Amino acid sequence: MFLDIRPDDILTMKKPHPCGANEMLVIRSGMDFRLRCVGCGREFMVPRNKIEKNIKRIKRESEG
Repeated sequence: MFLDIRPDDILTMKKPHPCGANEMLVIRSGMDFRLRCVGCGREFMVPRNKIEKNIKRIKRESEG
């Protein structure tokens, strides 16, 4: 079971990034995600199973 996560979605995470921000922009999705921290701009790759269990909310630009 996969969540519907697309590029340009903003994920609100349960735990914050070390910079203090808890929102991540999805750059690439698949079995691994490429995310960019909204706070500091750092990019990183994370496996899908690690990300899906830590998502609190998914925000889409098209939904407003």
